[in-house]
Amino acid sequence: MLAMIFPGQGAQKAGMGGELFDLADYAVIEAQVDALLGYSLRQLCLHDAARLADTRYTQPCLYMVNALHGLRAQREGAAPDCYAGHSLGEYNALHAAGAFDLLTGLRLVQKRGELMAQARGGAMTAVLGLESGRIAETLLAHGLDAVDIGNYNAPTQTVLSGPPQEIDRATQLFEAAGATCVRLAVGGAFHSRLMHDAALDYAQFLDGVEFGRLQRPVISNVTGTFYPAQAPAAVIASLLVRQIVRPVLWVKCVRSLLDAGADTFLEAGPGNVLTRLVAQIRAAAAAPATAH
Repeated sequence: MLAMIFPGQGAQKAGMGGELFDLADYAVIEAQVDALLGYSLRQLCLHDAARLADTRYTQPCLYMVNALHGLRAQREGAAPDCYAGHSLGEYNALHAAGAFDLLTGLRLVQKRGELMAQARGGAMTAVLGLESGRIAETLLAHGLDAVDIGNYNAPTQTVLSGPPQEIDRATQLFEAAGATCVRLAVGGAFHSRLMHDAALDYAQFLDGVEFGRLQRPVISNVTGTFYPAQAPAAVIASLLVRQIVRPVLWVKCVRSLLDAGADTFLEAGPGNVLTRLVAQIRAAAAAPATAH
């Protein structure tokens, strides 16, 4: 069983897209893409690293590059049985499964990126080497209740999201406990309560959007399980709104795929960040339980 997975923000890199922009899939819509965005997506990806690091531009650019990777893989014979994506990548999964067309998805992520970029005053850091349960206990024990867990990426890779001063305090605590902390180059505290206003505005934006029935199973970041079979538009919209403020349950997403029979994972996007996370999750699942 083949699962196609799409990366989210953080996977972008200067020059991404390359030869993909010359594919027929993109050539027929390039003028529409640039008219919708107000700039050349091709030129930004290939020649404007500064703007590519800005959430407002990262999200539409990465969405399109992910989609082109996925389309090329399918042209070359890949036949996914199900889809999943990390944060922004969930939009690629939904597009691939038939929830909306490519340009509608681009319009959705453009608005999402704009709203998330407006929610400033937050920070994110990845904590490596500690299990998420211990991280949650430490936050609680030290009164760091303003810090949210933004991403459960792997059994020992968890991303914290919240006010910068509190993220700094948390970083000191976890580094003292032996963890490695990596500050993420993002403009806000994504997947945290600080995105509340962005989520409310996004809900209003989605109110007029029509979603099609899913033609293949898709995993939700919010629940870590599959969208309901024949999920109605209201359910898809609700989960996408909640995704902005809720943690990405990537470990649970991958475990759900494994439980459903997925034995091959194909990452459609620049790099292999999700492939590495999947390997860590599978290894942890296969390891014998430690007796206490």
